[in-house]
Amino acid sequence: MTPAAGAAAAATPPDTALARVCTVADVPLGEGRAVTVGGRRIAVFNTPTGWFALGGACPHRGGPLADGLVADRCVTCPLHEHRFDLATGAALSGGAEPAATHRVLVRGDDVLVEVAAQA
Repeated sequence: MTPAAGAAAAATPPDTALARVCTVADVPLGEGRAVTVGGRRIAVFNTPTGWFALGGACPHRGGPLADGLVADRCVTCPLHEHRFDLATGAALSGGAEPAATHRVLVRGDDVLVEVAAQA
């Protein structure tokens, strides 16, 4: 996750990798898109406060988080209306487990997501 597009990037830890997932034009402001990185589904969100990425499936019942409604720096799962903070993955309603988070970097027009390196 990043607070703003183009923000200075911290070093990528050795057990992770950056993967280009889309361009900034691929995800309209206020929306999410599902991408696959190394066989893992990830939901990427473009918000007025920056870019965020969560695990693609809702921890509650597996709903597609990328298809959820984005507002107030959170996403609402389209299946059962569980809400998750885009920055922390914390469940904001319904007592669900937190969603996995991934750091997002924007380099030029490219959106990159940090994921655990494949063994």
